[in-house]
Amino acid sequence: MVAPGEHALAIEPQLRSPLDPDRLHDTLSALARKYQVPGAQLAIHHGGETVAVEVGELEYGTGHAVTRDAAFPIGSITKAFTATVAMILVADGDLELDAPLGEHVAKLGDLGNELTLRQLLSHTSGFANEPGKEVHTSSIRRYVLDHCCRQNLVLPPGAGFSYSSLGYVMVGHLIETVTGMSWWEALESCLLLPLGIEPMFIGAPEHRPLAMGHSVNMAVGRTRPVEQSLAPVEAPAGGLAMSAADLVTFGLTQFDSALLPAAYAHQMRQAVPIAEPLWGWADGWGLGLAVFGTGDTPWVGHFGAGVGTACDVRLDPVSGCIVAFTSNAQRGGMWHELIDELRRAGLPIKDCSDTNVRGRPTVPPAGCAGSYQNGKVEVSITVTETGSLSLAIAGNIVAEVICFEDLSFFAPAQPEIRGRFLRDPMSGDIDAIQYGLYVVRRQPAARENRQYLYSEAHVGAY
Repeated sequence: MVAPGEHALAIEPQLRSPLDPDRLHDTLSALARKYQVPGAQLAIHHGGETVAVEVGELEYGTGHAVTRDAAFPIGSITKAFTATVAMILVADGDLELDAPLGEHVAKLGDLGNELTLRQLLSHTSGFANEPGKEVHTSSIRRYVLDHCCRQNLVLPPGAGFSYSSLGYVMVGHLIETVTGMSWWEALESCLLLPLGIEPMFIGAPEHRPLAMGHSVNMAVGRTRPVEQSLAPVEAPAGGLAMSAADLVTFGLTQFDSALLPAAYAHQMRQAVPIAEPLWGWADGWGLGLAVFGTGDTPWVGHFGAGVGTACDVRLDPVSGCIVAFTSNAQRGGMWHELIDELRRAGLPIKDCSDTNVRGRPTVPPAGCAGSYQNGKVEVSITVTETGSLSLAIAGNIVAEVICFEDLSFFAPAQPEIRGRFLRDPMSGDIDAIQYGLYVVRRQPAARENRQYLYSEAHVGAY
């Protein structure tokens, strides 16, 4: 048993092969114990062969073992599936990547002349991650008409990267408009069933074992199951449940697939020039896939978190290697340590380049204090009596942050808290924060008016 304080596993330096199932099982099992994850799956495709292992329980304390076909809520990895269906429609000539979307969504008004499918797939549409209010509709069409509007823009379309589930619900609507089917039906008929994947949707009747998400408090040793809470209408952004083996099967669509022509798969893997996530998350973003690593041979994939689940899939377009991981607790350290162990076994999986902040520590930029918002994400910045900055999320004080010359910042006590202040290109004032995967827009003093207007000078500023 691995002691809770250990930071490395007692695994032999060299596995017999990258696909040694016994060693893979031992590695996954040891990591699950270390991070108190109730259950997990690992599937690897390498050299034309696929091996899958699984450990633990579907629900803590029940004794129901994780099996090969057990489905885990994969959260935002669903976006890669939605993007693939959209690209199949592009390949068929039913959609265009760079044509204005007003033809398909007439009630977008003048915004329909600016938005494109490429922007939606690469998170450069400018939409907030989600609406700033509760969703009260079961129709994807009604959701798009209610929420895909200028009021929910944090950037002008095409100006820069800000991760958006809202944008992917709109992709789901486009799929419905073009195919005449619901998103669920289109996903099944165009992708899942041809791949031999038995569909599992959050909130739908269960046809195969389904893992529960869990809340884990390592400090007190408490693990509790939690229910998924995704609204059905937001399913195109996060409504699938899959096994790790399913994710490998899906990943194979990027390599010589009859479903998705190679030229269109290649486009999905190419980083869009203005899609630049904050360092520490990804090195770029293609069309439905994040890009990891730099140079001529980056890996691609996606990460996803359901409520109390954490999953990841990575693909190497050169060797054809695919690594898929599912777990029923949000323990990010487990995935990163698993990557390290697989590298030792001979799989050179690329992660994002965790570039350090640039320049020297400096005083906070003038005028940076205030409230910032992206949908339901609220960040507050205040200046302390000593002149340092304190960051709070949803009113809860998180940490003091150190600023650097390039306007980036991070919290020494919690290095995962990092961001960058953004200036208005016209006035030079701080008017937004790049925080995590989102651009969080400064709120006006009169919060009743949440309409953000942009001049052409903003375009490309971020």
